[in-house]
Amino acid sequence: MSTQSVPVLAANDAASYLDLGITLALNNWPALTLAVQSNWGGPTSDDKRAWLCGAISEMLTERPETDAEDLEDVLIQVMNDEFDVVIDDESAAIVAVEIMEMKQHTDRGNFTEIQAMWEAYQLKSQQKSASAAMFKKVDAKDEDQETDDESDEEGEDVEMGDAPALVRAPREKAEPEIDDDGFTMVKKKR
Repeated sequence: MSTQSVPVLAANDAASYLDLGITLALNNWPALTLAVQSNWGGPTSDDKRAWLCGAISEMLTERPETDAEDLEDVLIQVMNDEFDVVIDDESAAIVAVEIMEMKQHTDRGNFTEIQAMWEAYQLKSQQKSASAAMFKKVDAKDEDQETDDESDEEGEDVEMGDAPALVRAPREKAEPEIDDDGFTMVKKKR
């Protein structure tokens, strides 16, 4: 489930806000983002991230005793099993604590933090797409210039001059060595 397809949430739907918060936390986790972008989990890496979002949501719903350490263990295990990534930078603990804090907020009906995260994520996505569009525009402009330059040069021969001759010192051929029995010694080439 990508965050762009997140439906508009009902004003007081705590479970939906928690799902959104989990999705945002995992999409903002650099280790998982790199693993997905690099397809370390195979061609279905994005689907695995979406599955992880749902699995965490389900775990928090079905096992309310879950704490940040349990969640950290799950994150580390999934990264290792599904993406072949060993997390040793404490980032899984940070993400786990962030998700557990969001759960506490949503349990109290406080959704402002998740709403702020969603707005920041949308702004970041818009900036990325604007940057990508600018890059494409500049890249297309460069291609137009190259074709103009190439068409100016077509049909024209450029004088390169003569290349310098390769100079090598002549090799001295080694005389074969003949031992006392009349056999020729074989030497290794260097």
